[in-house]
Amino acid sequence: MTISAFKKYFKTELSERYTDSESAFLSALFIQKIVGFDSFHQRRLSEQELLIDDEKQLIQIVSDLKTGRPYQQILGETEFYGMLFFVDEHVLIPRPETEELLEIAIQKIHDSELPVQGLKILDIGTGSGVIPLVLKKHFPEAQISSIDFSEKALETAKRNAEHHQLEINFIHGDYLNFELAESYDVIISNPPYIGIEEEIEIADSVKEFEPKMALFSPVQDALIFYRKIAEDAKQCLKNNGLLFLEINQKLGPETLELYTGHFSEAQLIKDLSENDRFIVGKK
Repeated sequence: MTISAFKKYFKTELSERYTDSESAFLSALFIQKIVGFDSFHQRRLSEQELLIDDEKQLIQIVSDLKTGRPYQQILGETEFYGMLFFVDEHVLIPRPETEELLEIAIQKIHDSELPVQGLKILDIGTGSGVIPLVLKKHFPEAQISSIDFSEKALETAKRNAEHHQLEINFIHGDYLNFELAESYDVIISNPPYIGIEEEIEIADSVKEFEPKMALFSPVQDALIFYRKIAEDAKQCLKNNGLLFLEINQKLGPETLELYTGHFSEAQLIKDLSENDRFIVGKK
């Protein structure tokens, strides 16, 4: 099979799952991963025969994609905030909304009077480590701690930290039963916030391939993490400290209410799709 023939095969086999432009992008991405040719060489050598082993790997990738498995998991990596991160079945694939959360956080921290030297940040529910690692990249002098319940997720996060040569204090623990012992200038979190009753609304490609513990609230109360964060922030967030949360778009006002009255500022912010998505607070 030639490179051009594989691209046609890819497009035909996955026509019900991807648009033509998505198929073109993904087939080129996987050819570069397996064969090593960038888009220029793929065009220039489009009639070159694939090696038998490469062809087998690429056909297996098509089979995996047909099951609904996210292409980032098959690749084993994804780009986020201009950085490359390893991902697998133990971590959520980072979403554009979390990039928005980080844009807000980075800007607000820069605009604040918080000390850059020795800035202490706590990230709750680290997953693949994208939040603490992006923050460490932008605030290299900050002391950042990240907690997660999943040991497998922490292994992936540590691998990403090593790849980027960034130091994060990773903590294995069940946050809902974890007592914070330090004070922080910034608390940031994208915790599990989908209600159990909402599972039917979530695409199979998400709930069948990404870790449910990172998606769904562990109890009927979809706000359980936000209640704990609110209580911890009262005790452990320093004066003038900042809070950044990604939230369930259906529970914006209810989530904001947990923080109103306990902070000098607390606001609900919409994402680029005009959904209630973030809470930003200042103590």
